Amino acid sequence: MDYTLIYADRRSVSASVKDGRLVVRAPRKMPIELIEAFLSKHERWIENALKRAAESASKFDLLTDSEIGKMKSEAKRYLKEKTEYYSNIMGLKYSRITITSAKTRFGSCSSKGNISYSYRLMLYPEQAREYVVVHELAHLREMNHSPAFYKIIEGVMPDYKERKRMLK
Repeated sequence: MDYTLIYADRRSVSASVKDGRLVVRAPRKMPIELIEAFLSKHERWIENALKRAAESASKFDLLTDSEIGKMKSEAKRYLKEKTEYYSNIMGLKYSRITITSAKTRFGSCSSKGNISYSYRLMLYPEQAREYVVVHELAHLREMNHSPAFYKIIEGVMPDYKERKRMLK
């Protein structure tokens, strides 16, 4: 199995897929045998993650510049509208919305209340897009992913777990 190994000051091994490649992070002094055992144990997850990354990348490779431009315009209109709608329901105020070309995250929320969304979110079902909007708005109250954070989401969107799965 081909991967990039990064030793760091950490306590455990992790694996992630970035730009279609497997990246493994491990504690500095961890023997390679333990890292390989971790990879063997998680082989099915790794194969599925690499497959999803390849499928996702191919969706975007097929888009023309014109299609991307249209998708960004649609994202700006749609996500602004949904953010306004859900912010009213949740009683929250955000500062600004921007549309990005981010590949690895659908949205983010700064401590100043600025919300960013990737135009790539528009390739997912409406229920998934709405989940991301509510997720980012919830960060205006809780800037973490604690149980309290997910309670905020659940209060607005009881089926958020199913919606979240659509993004995988």
